[in-house]
Amino acid sequence: MKLKPIKTENDYRNALERLEVIFDAQMDTKEGDEAEILSLLIENYENEHYPIEAPDPIEAIKIRMEELNMKQKDLVGIIGGKSRVSEILNRKKRLTVEMIRELEKLLQISASVLVNNYQLEPK
Repeated sequence: MKLKPIKTENDYRNALERLEVIFDAQMDTKEGDEAEILSLLIENYENEHYPIEAPDPIEAIKIRMEELNMKQKDLVGIIGGKSRVSEILNRKKRLTVEMIRELEKLLQISASVLVNNYQLEPK
């Protein structure tokens, strides 16, 4: 395949089909190099045309807790008492700057994700 920028959906589908054929090519071979470059072109097209929005801060916390097999009780003492943790995870109260700092360290979630605005549940 002659490599070229992916500009249309048809280009994108063709690139995916070609990558499927050469996906297991050995590194440092003609097809291996093609697969590597094609992967970058596909990734660039997908980032531009199919962006994935970051989860809101509470969803990001819950996802990371699940990945780390953590329970709600594991955040007690980190962001407050048992009731405060529940209020935060149930969107009754907002994260504070201090909570964000602690969660960034504990869960290794970027503060830039945690400071994003999110909807609170109505009272």
